Amino acid sequence: MELIKLTIDKKPVEVEKGTTILQAARKIGIDIPTLCYFSLGDMKIENKPGGCRVCVVEVEGRRNLAPACATECAPGMVVRTNTIKVLNARRTVVELILSDHPFDCLVCAKSGNCELQDLAHRLGIREISYQGAQSHYRKDTSPAIIRDVDKCVMCRRCEMMCNKVQSVGALSAINRGFEAVVAPAFEMDLEKSVCTYCGQCVAVCPTGALTEVDHTRQLIAALADPTKTVVVQTAPAVRAALGEEFGMQPGTLVTGKMAAALRELGFDYVFDTDFAADLTIMEEGTELLGRLSKHLAGDKDVRLPILTSCCPGWVNFFEHNFPELSDVPSTARSPQQMFGAIAKTYFAGKIGVDRKDLVVVSIMPCLAKKYEAQRPEFATNGNPDVDFSVSTRELAALIKEANIDFNTLPEEDFDNPLGESTGAAVIFGTTGGVIEAAVRTAYEVHTGKKLEKVDFTELRGLDGIRQATIDFNGLPINIGIAHGLGNARQLLNDVRDGKSQFHAIEIMACPGGCIGGGGQPLHHGDSAILKARQLALYKEDSGKPIRKSHENPYITTLYEEFLGKPLSDKAHHLLHTHYFDKSTQIEIE
Repeated sequence: MELIKLTIDKKPVEVEKGTTILQAARKIGIDIPTLCYFSLGDMKIENKPGGCRVCVVEVEGRRNLAPACATECAPGMVVRTNTIKVLNARRTVVELILSDHPFDCLVCAKSGNCELQDLAHRLGIREISYQGAQSHYRKDTSPAIIRDVDKCVMCRRCEMMCNKVQSVGALSAINRGFEAVVAPAFEMDLEKSVCTYCGQCVAVCPTGALTEVDHTRQLIAALADPTKTVVVQTAPAVRAALGEEFGMQPGTLVTGKMAAALRELGFDYVFDTDFAADLTIMEEGTELLGRLSKHLAGDKDVRLPILTSCCPGWVNFFEHNFPELSDVPSTARSPQQMFGAIAKTYFAGKIGVDRKDLVVVSIMPCLAKKYEAQRPEFATNGNPDVDFSVSTRELAALIKEANIDFNTLPEEDFDNPLGESTGAAVIFGTTGGVIEAAVRTAYEVHTGKKLEKVDFTELRGLDGIRQATIDFNGLPINIGIAHGLGNARQLLNDVRDGKSQFHAIEIMACPGGCIGGGGQPLHHGDSAILKARQLALYKEDSGKPIRKSHENPYITTLYEEFLGKPLSDKAHHLLHTHYFDKSTQIEIE
C-alpha cells in the first residue's frame, strides 16, 4: 500500500494512493461542500461525475480550480479549500443552478431537507445575479414516484442508482446543453418505462425533482369519515428509522411510541405488518420444504432455487427482465398484501364490518409498496386489500402536522389479533432477515427437532451478494442472498443459465433491504445510518419472547379458525399470487 503525504488548508494528511482530495479532506475534518457527489462507501456505491463544480478547490501550481471529488491526491500537493477564488467560484456555480430552478420552496416536498437549499444557505446566497430563460418540463406522476424535472440539477445521482446499482435502466441523461435532463428514454412516462418503483432515485435526489406520491390527504379523509373503520399496519423497518425525523439517533427503536402516535392520529386499530411476516414464513417456508422434498425424491420438474417474493420492487424487476423465471419465485404474497387480505376477510368478519367499509393503511419504508397496493390482482370487485400505502417520511410529516410531541409519547403495544409477532418477523426489514426467519421455522418443521441456536449470523451482513450453507440435520441447504437489483441480476443470470447451486435465494431491491427503502428518512450517503437501523432490528428480535414464526399463537389461531393449514385452498386464494410477463409492456408515445 503506497501512502501519499499532502497538505490541505495548512493541515498535513497522509492517505493511500488513489484517494481523492475530497476523501482526504474529510479524513482530517475539513468539509468541502458537494452536490453531485454521493457515496455509500461500505456498499461501494459512489457517484462522482465532477459535473456540478461545487466542490472545487485551489491546488498550488495548477492554473484552474480542481473538482475535489474527482481529483486524486499527489505527493506534496498543497490544497486550499477556502480561498476567495474558491468561494466566488462556488457561489457563482450555485447561483447559476438556482437561476434555472423553481422558487417554490414553500410548497416543495423536499423543503427543509433539500441539499440545494442547504447549500444556498451555507454559501449565503440571498439573491440570484443571473436572470434569463428557465427550462420547463411536464410533471410526470406514476403510481409511486413523481418526477418534477424543472427541479433537476443534473447531478445524475438517480441515473447512477438506476443504472449502475440497480441495473434497471429507466433513467438516463437525454438532450444537450440547456435542454439536458435525466429522464426515461424518449421522455416516456415513468409508468410506461421499465421502472420498478424501488425509489432509490428518490432516496438520493438532492432536490425535489424526484419525490414519492403523497397519500396523506386520502388518509386524513378516511380518518375523518365516520362510516369507515380505519386500521393501520406498520412494517418492521419503519420502527428503526422513524425516530430520525424527530431528532433521535439512527437506530433508535420507537416501536411503542409509533403505536401511540398512530392511536393519537385516530386509527381505530393499530396493527403490525410483522404479524403478516410470520404468516409469510408459514406459507413461503412450507412452499420451500415442499419443493425440496420433491427435489430430493427425484422429481425433475421441481424448480429450484425458490426465490423470496416479499419485495415488490424485486418482483417488478423480474417481471420486466426475467419473465421466463416466473415459476421460480415463491407464489406467497408480500406481508403487506397478506395483511390486507386477512384484515378484509378474517378480521372484518370478527368485528362485523363489510370490507368496503374497512380501510387498510400501510406504513412502509418502500415506495414500490404504493404501486403494489394498486395492482389489480390484489383487489376484490375493485376494492383493494390495501387501500393506500404511506411512507415513513409521510408518517413523520403527518405526526408533525397533527402537533403530536412524538418524543414524549408513552410506549404502547399493538392491538390484537393482528398485532402479535415474533423476532423472526422483525428482521424482515433488513437484508438476509427473510431467509433467516424462514430457516428458523423450516429447520424445525423438517427435522422435528427444537432449534436451540436461532441466530444465523452467517446470513447477516451488508455485502451485496452473500452465500451460506445451513445444516438441516444432515441435509445441507445452500442459500444465496442479494440486495440491490444489480446484485440480484447476477444471481438470476446464473439461475436462468442453469448454473445456480442454491436451494433458496432472498432478494431485496434496496441497498440494505427495507432499512434503506426509498420511503425512509434520507440517509444522504451515510452508510453508518443503515448499519444502525440494521442493528436495531436485530436488537428487537433478540428481545422478543418468541423468535420463531410458527410459534406465534395468533398465527396458530388464524389457521385453526380460518385458513386450515399452510397452502390450503383458502390460503392459496388469499395469500398467494401469480406473476406477469412485462417484458413487452414498455410504451412509447
